[in-house]
Amino acid sequence: MAKAADTAKTDAPVEAPVPTPDSGQQAPAQPQAQPQQVQVDDADAISLYANFCRVTGTPEELLIDFGLNQQPMGVPKDPIKVKQRIIVNFYTAKRLLAALSMSVQRHEQVFGVLETDIQKRVQPAPGSGTATS
Repeated sequence: MAKAADTAKTDAPVEAPVPTPDSGQQAPAQPQAQPQQVQVDDADAISLYANFCRVTGTPEELLIDFGLNQQPMGVPKDPIKVKQRIIVNFYTAKRLLAALSMSVQRHEQVFGVLETDIQKRVQPAPGSGTATS
């Protein structure tokens, strides 16, 4: 599994003057803390492919199930087997939502908009007679 690129910023924080309430003078702003790089060991991670995801939950947490839908067109005849379940609290879910959203936006900026409706993505087979004269 590929490791994530180093995202730590190396630029020094910029201090902007902030007005003080009792005087009209500007005071230097407190420097913002640099994000800390979290060390991740993914040596024991197991990678599985999934093209199906179901999200259910309770008031305290979300359950995210992943599986392989072997019949992506229409309703599958056989049940989809869930191979992985991840349980997260809503704070982690919100951070995951932001990270996924940012990643999809970057992908679409480079490769174009992703169409999630499979019916709109399916192209007719060559010679299927769908062309008009």
